[in-house]
Amino acid sequence: MPRDYNFWVYIVTNRNDSVLYIGVTNSLSGRTWKHREGIGANFPAHYQCKKLSYYGHYLDVRDAIAPESQLKKWLRAKKIALINQMNPTWQDLGADVLQDR
Repeated sequence: MPRDYNFWVYIVTNRNDSVLYIGVTNSLSGRTWKHREGIGANFPAHYQCKKLSYYGHYLDVRDAIAPESQLKKWLRAKKIALINQMNPTWQDLGADVLQDR
């Protein structure tokens, strides 16, 4: 019997929105918390990428990894346009995500 899983492609940024980090996870609230605490991947911790700016939901890990790989190849302008579609004010979406934790 097939089972539904949850995966997210996400973008976190720093306070000035000058650095974008793209990742994939099966626990968006857990990963958001780790980024805020500076735990886990070195790059976002070093650049203090703590603000969740974008996320997309997928039910299959392969369906999440494919867009993550594509996003990482995009030019910054295209990434910004994607964030602007979902989050035009660039507010921190992490508060809503962590509320579910």
